[in-house]
Amino acid sequence: MKYKISIAVLFFFSSIANIFAQQEWFKDIKLSGYVIGQYQYTSKTDATPKDNFSTRLVRLSIDGKLLPDFAYRVQAQLNGTPGSSSGPRIVDAFIEWQRYGFAKVKVGQFKRAFTFENPMNPIDQGFISYAQVISKLSGFEDRVGEHSSNGRDIGVQLQGDLLPNSKGRHLLHYQIAIYNGQGTNMKDVNNSKDIIGGMWVCPLEGLRIGAFGWTGSYAHKNGTDVQNVARNRYAFSGEYKKNDWTLRTEYIHSQGKKFASNNSSDINIINNDKADGWYIAGIAPVITNTVHLKARYDVYRDEADWNSSKNMYEVGLDYIYKKKVKVQVHYVRVNERSKHQNYNMVDCQLSMRF
Repeated sequence: MKYKISIAVLFFFSSIANIFAQQEWFKDIKLSGYVIGQYQYTSKTDATPKDNFSTRLVRLSIDGKLLPDFAYRVQAQLNGTPGSSSGPRIVDAFIEWQRYGFAKVKVGQFKRAFTFENPMNPIDQGFISYAQVISKLSGFEDRVGEHSSNGRDIGVQLQGDLLPNSKGRHLLHYQIAIYNGQGTNMKDVNNSKDIIGGMWVCPLEGLRIGAFGWTGSYAHKNGTDVQNVARNRYAFSGEYKKNDWTLRTEYIHSQGKKFASNNSSDINIINNDKADGWYIAGIAPVITNTVHLKARYDVYRDEADWNSSKNMYEVGLDYIYKKKVKVQVHYVRVNERSKHQNYNMVDCQLSMRF
């Protein structure tokens, strides 16, 4: 059944792209996507199964221009279990007014304006997955109990680039957005909105240093009973990316309780009020744009102390063929202090763009 749904979505997107292409007011239409296959082994004692083949992601998107000043994107995720929050679904659906580079306005469902890593394509992110702190505190598998939202929400955003230098490189970027706070494909449940903003400076070519803030809440509803948990977060980010080298680090701190589960009707709240985490990642070319060595130190602390920490030490190697096909192999040593256990992971991924 899930394959029939995926094929139907694929034909739907192709039909829509063909219709748009015949309209004079739709310009530069691009149909694209990617597939990521994965094999993973773990020595974790309570893991079942110990190893597994899976389709990590299958996505298809339509991008283009609407009249001279508007850009749009509709992106669907095709893999997963139909009918579940992680099944086939729309992940992006937005339009952006782009007449002025210093003040672009985006409306719809899109990435939250929080951290450097959150907006990155999963292939370009470079490791087995997004860092734990990005997943837990940027709205992927969010700690508060939100359904899987891939770092996205529904709202409106203002962003822009300022202070161009003599070479045309902008020294300052800003973005601020208002969201429902309930994640993807969901109406608002409470009477408040999330406000997320950030800015970064680019003092040198390839270098950016940023700071972000997030204030809002997330709600579960059971009948007429609505319970809220706060999401007050800040992040500091740094990245240097030049000549095929990448160095990136981010720290996030969160204040706010969490629901006992991501079941939207479960209004039971767990009272641990703080969490934080950080990562330090480096990617170095062995053969420029083809082969890379990489390493990452990745920490998440669900109660903002070392007793609740999960520490991951990751090393890997990738091979990129003509920018379209990528093979990567990673070894991860995991230390879960909260569960008093250590174990190993091996992760292999094959990704293809089209």
